Amino acid sequence: MYGIVNKAIQELVTENYGEEKWQKILALSAVEEDFFISNEPYDDDITFKLAQAVSLEMNISVKDVLIAFGEWWVVKTTKDKYGTLMESGGATLKDFLLNLPIFHNRVMLIYPKLTPPEFKVSNISDTSIHLHYISTREGLQEFVRGLIQGLGIMFNTPVTIDLIESRDNGSSHEIFKISW
Repeated sequence: MYGIVNKAIQELVTENYGEEKWQKILALSAVEEDFFISNEPYDDDITFKLAQAVSLEMNISVKDVLIAFGEWWVVKTTKDKYGTLMESGGATLKDFLLNLPIFHNRVMLIYPKLTPPEFKVSNISDTSIHLHYISTREGLQEFVRGLIQGLGIMFNTPVTIDLIESRDNGSSHEIFKISW
């Protein structure tokens, strides 16, 4: 993942709990980097170590850490750093989700070394959509759940998210049913 992801985890912790808490988490994670460069790629293992350290220090599950981070990523990080890009995704939650399959093409212009997930949509109705999340990375489905929740917040649209298929249960990818 790019450094901006790890920087966002740091910002989530420091803005909500202070620099001292971040330093404890960084030490607990055994991650040697104490500064992340936004546009440089880092091993995914660093991000997972940070998430696990937040989980231990804050006494919450890694699942809840990833969900909270996904929300933060949309509501704070992308809004502050990529507002125009996010606005170009659509005027409503449904529009944004429909445009999501091509959204990462724009992101790759900013981060050319990115290995993005693939998103597909199906079962489109006035009040729900199925979002297919296809990735070579494992363990990020709850981060995606948090991203979707963050999009609901961004578009002021309460969402219900049901994971209806998962690689954990033998499927080839995750499918979320998103209802609003």
